Amino acid sequence: MDNKARLLMVGALGSGQQRLIESMTDKGWAVSTADTLAQAETRLVEGEHEAGIFCLPDSGIRDLKRVERLVVRSDMEWMALLHEPELDDPLLCRTLGDLFMAYQPEPVDIDQIDCLMQHAVAMKRLRSEEASTVAPQGSEFEMVGTVPAMHKVFDTIRRVASVDAPVFISGESGTGKELAARAIHERSQRASAPFIAVNCGALPSSLIQSELFGHEKGAFTGASQRKIGQIEAAAGGTLFLDEIGDLPLELQVNLLRFLEEKTIQRIGALDEIAVDVRVLSATHVDLEKAVAEGRFREDLYHRLNVLQVNIPPLRERQEDIEILARFFFNKFIEEKSMKVRGFSLEALALMRQYHWPGNIRELINRVRRAMVMCEQRLIKPADLGLERRTSNRLAITLEEARNSAEKEALIGALNRNKHKVKKAADELGVSRVTLYRLMEKHQLGRKGDQRVSLSSN
Repeated sequence: MDNKARLLMVGALGSGQQRLIESMTDKGWAVSTADTLAQAETRLVEGEHEAGIFCLPDSGIRDLKRVERLVVRSDMEWMALLHEPELDDPLLCRTLGDLFMAYQPEPVDIDQIDCLMQHAVAMKRLRSEEASTVAPQGSEFEMVGTVPAMHKVFDTIRRVASVDAPVFISGESGTGKELAARAIHERSQRASAPFIAVNCGALPSSLIQSELFGHEKGAFTGASQRKIGQIEAAAGGTLFLDEIGDLPLELQVNLLRFLEEKTIQRIGALDEIAVDVRVLSATHVDLEKAVAEGRFREDLYHRLNVLQVNIPPLRERQEDIEILARFFFNKFIEEKSMKVRGFSLEALALMRQYHWPGNIRELINRVRRAMVMCEQRLIKPADLGLERRTSNRLAITLEEARNSAEKEALIGALNRNKHKVKKAADELGVSRVTLYRLMEKHQLGRKGDQRVSLSSN
């Protein structure tokens, strides 16, 4: 066996299991053992394994919750060894179906176990390879995107992060405006200083001034002690004002003065305090329209809108939907039910068709809920709550269906061939010139469906 895969055997091992270990070692496996579930958990922490075997019933299979936790967190396939009469136990049979890819009654067939475990390793490596191409590594503030519009967002974020001017981030609710703000902060010279986020739309108008600027003790009824405002708390770092369009007009004057003078005055204080902070702002409303209607000060708008980042809605990023779904699936892997391994093709197709009015926030919520509630190995449309919503969708034309299928074939071939154009063209049976033309037609670019993160060079 190539790359000497690591196999974990769990349970009190008798002479038959010892012979199995020797035989699997002779076949090229690196076998480690654990007498108890506690030892098994320790082994998995100490080093990665690619497949596992439970020797029942001595492994403690009756402790279902702990076994389930071990299986789910290991993210690998398991096989069970047992005595034939034990299959009369309904609880054991149900557990076998829920947790294990296969079982073998003793005496065991070494060649069959070797074959099953090789398949298990192949599936583990396939999932790991897929996760490495989907999930960005490192900072949690990295963003995932493949379409040209997201390439532009990443490039803009890198550019605006290198300077210190105010940045205005626009986009629909749920598109990830705060994520973009955090990314700008993390890549700026202020990264080691605080990042303070304030949702202007979530605060009562009577509290916004105190929340932003702070107050002195006794400044008003209930002010029993001095309060440092969020602007002052962000000193040296970045202040992110979300839903800035909801800020009352009277407070817009105070904010404008701070942006011009770089000083604040706590409520009830006589002295002004100099504060060095970079201001990022965002809103889902059209501020230009709000200015025209007199709901937002024009001078403040221009102060905030020095640099701009626009986050596109998810419905304009169909190529990213599957990548994002798999990314969040891997991110919340410990929350999933014990059976779930991924998404069905039907679920992925309906996710691409869905309009996503709540954008990425809605996608996260649906994926997390489906991971918990799904009772099969693959998440179905009903688990995502999309089946009923998309059933009334208008029929597409033949040309639309043809274009969609063509695009899916391109993306699949490019992914399978690591975005090597010649290999993808050979798989599809077309010339490289034709493949480039089709990539241009479907706006895939030379990088195809490759993941791009803010850390890309």
